[in-house]
Amino acid sequence: MSTVSAGKKPSPRGTRGSHGVKLGPRFLRAFNFAVEKHAGQTRKASTIPYIAHLMGVASLVLEFGGDEDLAIAALLHDVVEDCGGAPMLKEVRRRFGSRVAKIVDGCTDSDTYPKTPWRERKETYIRHLKTADAETRLVSAADKLNNVRSILSDYREVGESVWARFTGGREGTLWYYGALLEEFLRRKPNRLIRELKLAIKELEATASGR
Repeated sequence: MSTVSAGKKPSPRGTRGSHGVKLGPRFLRAFNFAVEKHAGQTRKASTIPYIAHLMGVASLVLEFGGDEDLAIAALLHDVVEDCGGAPMLKEVRRRFGSRVAKIVDGCTDSDTYPKTPWRERKETYIRHLKTADAETRLVSAADKLNNVRSILSDYREVGESVWARFTGGREGTLWYYGALLEEFLRRKPNRLIRELKLAIKELEATASGR
């Protein structure tokens, strides 16, 4: 169990190691649950198991001030969207509690099949972030930072062909991350948001050849 009380918000400065989080059996159960539900899934256009992304997001959440519940939500942030839709959220709530389920729900841009059109989903998600609580925004920002860093790494390796992996293509992907950054900066930025800003600006500069 985390040493942080259930109601405590993530540290606004995201001081590394400042809250002495301990990860216990619930975190291990969440990890195994994520491995099971995402079995066979890989990152875009790669053979990298999808769990690598989820581990990366959980690592960032812990680094930037999250407690055990937020780290669990990070591991499960895509399980509703990619592994069963709305019924999966009920299972997350039953297994890991309402706080984790609330954050997972807040990080989900679609819980129905088939999904609504890409641009519509992304615009709806950005509007949702405007009223999302600090915990949901922390996990969401960690997810986006991990994604942008991966895109940058892949771009350096394969160049412009990287955009073919994304439904929004080059222009849509750059629009989305730019719009996300604008929303995250609407509130007082912390260390995580500053890192996200650096990564997105580097992606924009790299894509434009600067």
